[in-house]
Amino acid sequence: MWSEIIGKFKGMPSQEKVIRVLLERGFQVNAEGHVVSGAIEIPHTQIAKEVGVDRRVVDATTEMILKDEVLKRVFMNIRSIASLRDVAPMLGLGVIIITPDNAQNVGIITDVTSVIARYNLSIRQAVTDDPFFSDDPKMTLITNDVIPGELVSDLRKLKNVRSVTIL
Repeated sequence: MWSEIIGKFKGMPSQEKVIRVLLERGFQVNAEGHVVSGAIEIPHTQIAKEVGVDRRVVDATTEMILKDEVLKRVFMNIRSIASLRDVAPMLGLGVIIITPDNAQNVGIITDVTSVIARYNLSIRQAVTDDPFFSDDPKMTLITNDVIPGELVSDLRKLKNVRSVTIL
């Protein structure tokens, strides 16, 4: 599906940059062509600045989204999520960041969460990077308690895990 969405902007590299940012951040496009997160409008000039394009490129991208039924359906319904990663240590929660050998392999989440469950840790949040958008995708898990060292050792033994980072 992602390649189909990006493919609609083939030959338009500036608009493709805008589409990628909208998808990565989970920003919606409303019926008026405004970029929003929930009910908060994000000025096209700010998106243009982030992407390194002219504001009119953002305008043209949102117009194209509204004219295409597939794009419209996706961008009117996508949602962003809040990640606890950077605040979890302040809240007494554990953070495990897994870098897989190949994020498209089957069973990585199952293998990792099975090991965590053996340590009787509850996973409060799990967020994975989409390998389509990230060159180095990671899985971030927030647990209800700090991470014991033995858990890290066990996670490193998994066949699909390249590295384990604890925050």
